[in-house]
Order: sequence, then structure tokens, then C-alpha cells
Amino acid sequence: MQQGLQSRIFSPETVPGLGGEALVRGGRHLFSRLPEALAGVAQIGVIGWGSQGPAQAKNLRDSLRGSPIRVKVGLRAGSRSLPVAREAGFRESDGTCGEMFEVIRESDLVLLLISDAAQAALHRPIFQALRPGTTLGLSHGFLAAYLESVGERFPDDVDVIGVCPKGMGPSLRRLYEQGQSTRGGGINASIAVERDVTGRATDRALAWSIGLGTPCSFVTTLESEFRSDLFGERGVLLGAVHGIVESLYRYLRSRGRSPNDAFRCSCESITGPISRTISRSGLRGLYRALEDRDRAAFQRAYSAAYRPALEILTEVYDEVASGNEIRSVIAASERLARFPMAEIGVTEMWLGGRAGRAERVEEEIPLHPLAAGVYCAAMVAQVDLLRERGHGWSEIANESVIEAVDSLNPYMHARGVAFMVDNCSTTARLGCRRWAPLFDYAFTQQTFVALDAGAAPDGARIRAFEAHRIHGVLDICRGLRTVGSSVDSLPSGFVSEEDGCDGATRSPRGSRGSISRVPNL
Repeated sequence: MQQGLQSRIFSPETVPGLGGEALVRGGRHLFSRLPEALAGVAQIGVIGWGSQGPAQAKNLRDSLRGSPIRVKVGLRAGSRSLPVAREAGFRESDGTCGEMFEVIRESDLVLLLISDAAQAALHRPIFQALRPGTTLGLSHGFLAAYLESVGERFPDDVDVIGVCPKGMGPSLRRLYEQGQSTRGGGINASIAVERDVTGRATDRALAWSIGLGTPCSFVTTLESEFRSDLFGERGVLLGAVHGIVESLYRYLRSRGRSPNDAFRCSCESITGPISRTISRSGLRGLYRALEDRDRAAFQRAYSAAYRPALEILTEVYDEVASGNEIRSVIAASERLARFPMAEIGVTEMWLGGRAGRAERVEEEIPLHPLAAGVYCAAMVAQVDLLRERGHGWSEIANESVIEAVDSLNPYMHARGVAFMVDNCSTTARLGCRRWAPLFDYAFTQQTFVALDAGAAPDGARIRAFEAHRIHGVLDICRGLRTVGSSVDSLPSGFVSEEDGCDGATRSPRGSRGSISRVPNL
């Protein structure tokens, strides 16, 4: 599929600099083609209102305005999200909101956007409610991996497709709205066709993606998306950045820095100027922006951090690929009822950081070369591992760099890394809780020990970094990317529930928010 994407409505193309990967460009000029691409679809059911649900429902409704296709939100009976959905214009009175299983039964394209836990718990009745010849859409490969782990499969008589936006739900909506007046608004997405029984699955996947406002849709598979996604959130997107800032903070404190200064030079530096510089200029642009003295410090930190990062990332990927990671998430459900996860945002670092953000002077946050070197080493190690394991360049760039600096890190800069970790989905939070301490340990025991011992830069490793193919890939991706995609301010109106999951959930993040639980990254 990667090389053979076929569409009757849209125009696939290949990008040589990305290894010939297939992609389809979006744009508002294509909205008029959506009804043709969605032939046979009278209703799109958006199931859930917690992570991607609000943004996807609103974007599709707006993109299809004037067409005969209805977008209807499905929520479980008694959902706390119902008043918020009504406020957003999805109401029972006009047939645009209803009980989730009723919406599934009557919809021709069902977008299953409930939490991972709810998908695992409710997949059998959901499958029974799907009519033959309809299309099931996923924005995350979790359910495919879960079914494989328990020896089950999707129904044989429905299409199964994926459209996976590479950013948070609030960003997806905000940048869609930006696109009304700014060319290029939107967030790129990966698309996958797992099964095509109608002969229309590819066009429906592309219509869904373009209708969300996606500037570029890149082709992948649900298996590849799940592996890179689950791995990515345990790696650079969440687990690694948590471990990096914790270890950096303690290291700087041990060298006499004040709590506020150590926080600014570790956490604030990474989520602020380091991420913004990478977003605008790439990893190489960050490196070249450093003065000679700082570049030497970057080289030492990068050289000392690359191998420890790669060791942990390799273990993470192997655990994801073997199914162990998803089995550990599933096994945790009963245990968490007895032993809920403790919050991390109560130590000196996070309490001080909360106060520091309230008095932040953005221009005074340093682009600290030590933080930059360690963070970039983790990013490039993740890039190298994903490439070694056969992932495509667009997926690698998104999961290792772009989603971090354009979506998640700006969110963490506004709310805090601890807030993100403490309020993310159960799947992501379990992964962060498991792997962040290992990153912390590796950098503390290896990287900073080497730096204190006066370790010189590894010339071969630095040359490999300077010549790395990821720099050209990021240049290409920036050219394909939305205009102004960094999150400079948080949207309002976040919700507090990933609908469809029994029990309270607390999320933000719409990759993907609500200020309740950060969903599946």
C-alpha cells in the first residue's frame, strides 16, 4: 500500500526525499469532492467526546456543510460530556447527537474515538452494532494490537481504516479554524487501510483525513502506526522528556543551581526555546544557532547521551513489538482500581515550576546547550531505531520530532510536563510511569557521570549527527507542514471525559484535549 495508493477522487504523489513514500495533499479546495469520495455514506458517527472527538466532529461537520452527509456524535447514556456536546451544536433534537450504540448501528462510517480502555472493554458489542458493508475508522492502532493480543479480529464484513492526526485534538481544531484565513492551516495525519470490503475504503480514509483539514496525509499501516505511536509516547514524546528533565534538574541542582534556575535550564529550556527552534529550523538549525562555546557543550552532552538513550529506546521498542507493553496495560486495569497511580507534580521541581510559570519571562529562558544536547541525542536515537525497524521517514519524523515540538511540548510549556504526565490517558501514563525512571537512571548513571569525568565529544558521532538524513527529511516536512503550527496559546473549552470508558477519566489532549485526560498520543 505504501507504494500503491490508489484513489478515484484524489491525487496521490510520492516524495523522493522521503524514500518515495505516498502522500495526498489536502486543502479546502478539495472539500467539494468529499461527498463523491464518501459515496454511500449518509451519516458519519463520531463515537466519543474526550480526546479527538470534539475536534473531529466539528471539523467534519464544517467541511461537509451543505452536503447531504450528516455528522452525528455518539455518547454513552448519562455521559457527562453531553452538555458540552450540545453546547458545540450536537443535539438530540436535530439528530446530530445520540446514544453511542444507536449511532453506531445507523452510521455508514463509524469513527471510534473512545479511550483505549473502552475500546478493549466494549469492542464485542461495538462490532455487533456495525452493519455489514459499513466502515470502521480508528485514530490509533491500539484496537488492532489489542485484538491480536487476545486472538480476535475485526469483523470480516466491514472496512477498517485509520486516520491518525499527528497532534492534540485542540490543536487539530484550532489549526483547522486558522485555515479559514491562513493557507496551510491543519495538522498532518497518517492514514491506513486495514481492510477494504467495499472497494471504497481508501477514498473514505482520504475524505476523512482531508475533511479534518489535514494538509498532507501520509500512508502507513495500523500495525506500524501503533508500534511507532505507543513507542513514541514512551520515548521522546512523553516518557523520555520526563526522564530527561527530572535528571537534568537534579544534576544542575547538584552543581549549585537554585531551584528556579535549574528548572529554567532543564524543563523550561526544552519545552520553550529548544522546541521552538527545532520547530522553525530543525535539529541542525538548533545546532547551528549555538555559539562556539555552547556548541562544544552540546557536542559533549550529545555524545554522552546518545548511547544511554538508544539502549532504553531499544528495550521500549522490543516490549511494544512483542506485545508485552500492551499486555501490561491491559493487566493493569484491575490493579489500578486498588492502587491508583500517584501524581508526580508534588516534588520540589514541579511545585517550583508551577510558581515559575506564573512569573515567566519568556525571553529570559535560556537555550541551554546541555539540555539541547541530551534532548537531541534522544530524538536522533529514536529516529535511528525506528529507521532500523523499517518505519517510513514521515512516520519517524512525526513521532520523533514534529509532534513533540509542534504539539506536545508547547502544551507542556503552558501547563507543565508534570501536568501532562498526571493527566494523560491510562495507556500513556502507565508507559511514562514505567519508562521515564529508566531514562532518568540511564542519564544520571551514564551521561552525567561521563560529563563530570571530562569526557570529550565523540567526533564520529557528531559527524554522523551533522550529516544525518533526518535534517533533510525535516526540511521537506516543514515545507509540507501547516503554517504556524506551534501551539502558542491553549484553546479554551477543554472537556473532562473520554466518553465510553467506565469510571472517571481526567484528561487534556485532544492525540491525540480536554483538561481531563491526555489521550492516546
